[in-house]
Amino acid sequence: MILVNTDYISGKELEMLSIVKGSTIQTKNIGKDLTQSFKTLVGGELKAYTEMMNDARALATKRMVEEAEVLGADAVVNIRYASSAVMQGAAEVIAYGTAVKFVNK
Repeated sequence: MILVNTDYISGKELEMLSIVKGSTIQTKNIGKDLTQSFKTLVGGELKAYTEMMNDARALATKRMVEEAEVLGADAVVNIRYASSAVMQGAAEVIAYGTAVKFVNK
């Protein structure tokens, strides 16, 4: 499966299938949440949250690809990511794009 954030793939003629998406809502356990709260007092990267968001993006991407595979897609183009806070310490991440088939393989 080819994944790109452009609306084309060089040398390929594309047949658009459908929009596909994957999402997840992630949170850290209370212990990590408290230690990250203290980190805001001194500054610096909140590594536990960075890890959480990286994991969330990976899972959302995986779910998007699975949806594209069900459609028989060869690629997903024009991929975008969005995130939002759902509640204190929890974030939703969504990955979306257009599933396509190659006309001339």
